[in-house]
Amino acid sequence: MRVYSTVPGVSQRSLTQREKDALEPMIRVDQAGEVGAYYIYKGQLAVLGHDKKLGPILHEMWEQEKQHLERFNHLIGEHRVRPSLLRPVWEVAGFALGAATALMGKEAAMACTEAVETVIGNHYDDQLRELWGFKDHNQQLVDLSKTVAQFRDEELEHHDIAVQHDARQAPFHSVLKAGIMQGCKTAIWVAERV
Repeated sequence: MRVYSTVPGVSQRSLTQREKDALEPMIRVDQAGEVGAYYIYKGQLAVLGHDKKLGPILHEMWEQEKQHLERFNHLIGEHRVRPSLLRPVWEVAGFALGAATALMGKEAAMACTEAVETVIGNHYDDQLRELWGFKDHNQQLVDLSKTVAQFRDEELEHHDIAVQHDARQAPFHSVLKAGIMQGCKTAIWVAERV
């Protein structure tokens, strides 16, 4: 069980039903998204892990995704949220997307990362706005807001790394990016509900 620190000015009250109802799909979709990201990088590493320049970068980003997934696995239990019933789909789809884009070349793998992290960064921003909209934050809301902000920043760092490593040089970059972004948005919509 998590012990919350007492922070001056932060309410020690329990979550309201309205807050619980808002947090449930938020935590479910974030865990599902981190499952997908974990497997995207795993798929990219299966193809490009041997690359002396890109392999270590992919491995470092994968390690961060492992930490993100561990945190949301914990939050699923802490908040008693039902995880997405489609986890096996997110695992297979993530690995397939990561491996397929890596097989298209380093630039396509980075374009995949650029697209995914763009959507995830925007998604985390939307969640932060929703969290900040609650009045009288308790420690759980403060902690979740900090987690979402930290992970957003790390995902946007992954985006920037992808751009620095020639994501925009991928063949058919704009089409590839748009398709992956639309797939991510659809996955978010589904994961919030299923």
